[in-house]
Amino acid sequence: MTRASLNTLNHGLVKSANFHGNFVSKLPFSSASSSSLQTIENSQSKPLINPLYNLLPETQNPNKIVDLISSSLKQNSSQLTLLKNDIKPLIPHLGSHEITRVLLRFQSDSFSASTFFNWVKNDLGIKPSSHNYCYIVHILTWSKNFPLAMELLCELIDFVKDCSNCEDVFESLVLCSKDCNFDPVVFDMLIKGYVRKGMVKEGIKTFRNVLEVGHLPSVITCNCLLNGLLRLNFIDQCWLVYEEMGRVGIHPNTHTFNILTNVFCKDGNADKVDEFLERMEEEGFDPDLVTYNTLISSYCRKGKLNDAFYLYRIMYRRGVVPDLVSYTALMSGLCKERRVREAHQLFHRMVHRGLDPDIVSYNTLISGYCKEGRMQESKYLMHEMIGNGISPDSFTCRVLVEGYAKQGRLVSALNLVVELRRFRVSVSSDIYDFLMVSLCHEDRPFAAKSLLERISQDGYLPKPDIYNELIQSFCRCNSVTDALLLKAEMLCKRIKVDLVAYKALICSSCRIGKAREAESLMEEMLKSDILPDPQICRELIQCYCKQSDMGKAESILSYFAKEFQIFDTKSYNILVRTYTESGDMDKLMGLQDRMMKLGFAPNSLTCKYVINGLLKAKRLNNHKLLGSQMQ
Repeated sequence: MTRASLNTLNHGLVKSANFHGNFVSKLPFSSASSSSLQTIENSQSKPLINPLYNLLPETQNPNKIVDLISSSLKQNSSQLTLLKNDIKPLIPHLGSHEITRVLLRFQSDSFSASTFFNWVKNDLGIKPSSHNYCYIVHILTWSKNFPLAMELLCELIDFVKDCSNCEDVFESLVLCSKDCNFDPVVFDMLIKGYVRKGMVKEGIKTFRNVLEVGHLPSVITCNCLLNGLLRLNFIDQCWLVYEEMGRVGIHPNTHTFNILTNVFCKDGNADKVDEFLERMEEEGFDPDLVTYNTLISSYCRKGKLNDAFYLYRIMYRRGVVPDLVSYTALMSGLCKERRVREAHQLFHRMVHRGLDPDIVSYNTLISGYCKEGRMQESKYLMHEMIGNGISPDSFTCRVLVEGYAKQGRLVSALNLVVELRRFRVSVSSDIYDFLMVSLCHEDRPFAAKSLLERISQDGYLPKPDIYNELIQSFCRCNSVTDALLLKAEMLCKRIKVDLVAYKALICSSCRIGKAREAESLMEEMLKSDILPDPQICRELIQCYCKQSDMGKAESILSYFAKEFQIFDTKSYNILVRTYTESGDMDKLMGLQDRMMKLGFAPNSLTCKYVINGLLKAKRLNNHKLLGSQMQ
């Protein structure tokens, strides 16, 4: 672009930029040469013009800092490293104004300009201003160094976003364009930069600003903006951008229509697709493979299989050959409707037409068979897949293992894992987690522990949750010794034992009558700063009541109330019921007085136990009286 054409564009920008408010009155576009560098208004520091500075040596004269840097750059960019030490006293004087002057001296040498910019930013640790960024972006864009220009433009977007002055990047780029070589493609890059950063609203604003100053973004830029809007589900804005493209004369391409087809599908307007396809053809574009695949996938997701297969047949008539994506989408739709046999037939048709199935198409069928509980067919497909040189992925393994588990065939699932390992298929840790948890839930902790020992040799590290499941399962099976060994293993591996594990161990110990061991575990738990809960209190009291150690049971209840503010009525009622069963009402009344002082309040069940106790005591007294009279 010539200087004359740039000036013409600049005048056009000023004329049509009335939307900028106060910014418009400051636009300095003119036919003046860009050599008038002293008129730059956007510097953070004013030029130093004190004549007394000229009495100093060059390396100490702030007025010479731009010349010194420029001279070093012209000699060799590596000279900047040496220059840093020579001009150390002058570095505080290297402000935004001076950085801009150096950049403009090298606007036709983008390599030197970017070397200097990086030196300032990285070696000197000076934070460039937004205008410094604008100048280097303009220089790089003019030199067609688009990757680096985009990288710095994204840095500028982040820089402005983090500032509190609400500066507009577009306005800054327009303002700085008067002093340097300028290519309007920078505005396209700005829109793409906003989309890349997920700032799509800013991208739309810039798109409209660019149109207002008379520049037409490329259709590629518009497609990028449409894609960004689609990803964020801004459906209405997609149509507004498309309408604006038509209004200003930006001609869409096939990619534009494919994006809009996705918009149709997301918007739920698949019924209007025929109308849209007609409009597409009127614009001179025939629907391509991407268009059809997008529509077929959408119809299949919504359960409109008749419409999907209609499009599948239309593709052949229009000379568009379905690919793996087309067939896989149709198979997935059939599997969702539990028509796996038809999906498998379509799979064979696909292979017959020369398409090699991939991992996705195999997984679609395997998943469909697993959901129907047809594990034999699923496993056959897995073997076929391996035979064709396609290694099962984590999805394949997970679906098959869960399929066997749903049928209660965990042994088959374990055998499958062994088989997969033999085929050198990597089995993910979450599958092992699933198997061990499933075994534990079936109260088969020894099988789970055996599996853990085998896979630990391959580097598998169980999470604390897996240890908890194992400990709980061992405790449910009253295998407390094995559970304690697991706890010791956790401590050796520096895995913190939590309340879940301690509670399982304590409750299990109480159930088998090992109250002292349970108390010891609770003491260990308290030393680890883990507080007990009401269930632990309940189990301990019940254990001591079974052993007829009522004094210990009462002391446990008092201890939990005083130390942890746990007033568990169920625990209290266990004591009450034990006393009433013995018919010792004097001790029961004494217990009630002591517990009420602690803060326990009897409930309806407590009253029921007391009444039953009184009736039982009365029967015992009557029995004793009758016995004495008979004597």
